[in-house]
Amino acid sequence: MAAKKPQRSQTLLVRLPAVVMAVVAAGDLLTGPGVGFLPLASLGPAFAGLAGGWRRTAWYGLAALLLCVGLGLYDGLFQERRGFMAMVSVVGVTGASVVAAVMRGRREAELANVRSIAEVAQRVLLRPVPLSAGPLQAAVSYTSAVAEARIGGDLYEVVSSPHGVRMIVGDVQGKGLAAVETAAVVLGAFREAAHDEPDLVGLGERLERSVSRVLEGEKFVTAVLAEVGERHEAVFLNYGHPPPMVVREDGTAHFPKPPAYAPPLGLGMQSSGGPKPFSVGFAPGEQLLLYTDGVSEARDANGDFYPLGERADLLKQADAQDALDALREDLVRHTAGPPHDDAAMLLLRYHRHAAGESAGEP
Repeated sequence: MAAKKPQRSQTLLVRLPAVVMAVVAAGDLLTGPGVGFLPLASLGPAFAGLAGGWRRTAWYGLAALLLCVGLGLYDGLFQERRGFMAMVSVVGVTGASVVAAVMRGRREAELANVRSIAEVAQRVLLRPVPLSAGPLQAAVSYTSAVAEARIGGDLYEVVSSPHGVRMIVGDVQGKGLAAVETAAVVLGAFREAAHDEPDLVGLGERLERSVSRVLEGEKFVTAVLAEVGERHEAVFLNYGHPPPMVVREDGTAHFPKPPAYAPPLGLGMQSSGGPKPFSVGFAPGEQLLLYTDGVSEARDANGDFYPLGERADLLKQADAQDALDALREDLVRHTAGPPHDDAAMLLLRYHRHAAGESAGEP
């Protein structure tokens, strides 16, 4: 329904110039020259400039001028100044509308160029996650708070390393190009360190040093790091980020929290100690959802937060991406539109054991 309203508005703007000029002509013919409908013919090109290009606006201007001449001759207005003033009005409004249409066209072309650059930046920065990494299936969803935007300050990545499958989901404080630049630093450091560092703590320390070098003042990045190795467990480091959601095989949802939250990345150098890793059981048939606060803090019209734990049943679909898309659509319905903040979600599914493999086998 929301998509149909802009389309109807656009159709109305396209038809409005012709409708206005028809109404002006009918009004002039019915009431005669005494009412002074003739100068209103300039509304045709004026409205045409709102929705069309300069050529369309010029054609409507020509049509309005011909209409003005025809009605002026019919009404006998060229025997006095009113007929000529009406023509001047049409010509002046048409010229201004043509100039406005040209400028609007240039701005739209610039905006299209910026959007294409943003799409390329998104493909470079937020690369598609692998559909399968070690024992995991992965799916990702990213929703920008701004309808025209293609990229923002949320970030995610999945890396299959010699030390296990490692994931990150984070949220950069702030918006705009500065947030994108910081996200690029975090992802670049994570992609490199995920292969080199033998444990998750070392990986987190590398990220902290990288972020501290580029951030100024009190800016920061909240993030959660996760690792799934050979054992049936997931290990986490939480840097002031919303807790992950683990969905058990029976559909129940749990939100494991660290013994103590660590400061966000960029603020850790000011604290006395780093985050402590903690682990939770993560077995075949279970799911892990990492997300940003654009999901957990999304509000409806009444100000109620999105009940993520109550929506875990939406992740039952066989295909991981379809399940995550269903959750995203439910989030959009909850907020009655795009979220007020960027919302990123990363879904990991643990493969079931192959036939004949024991469920308790490590």
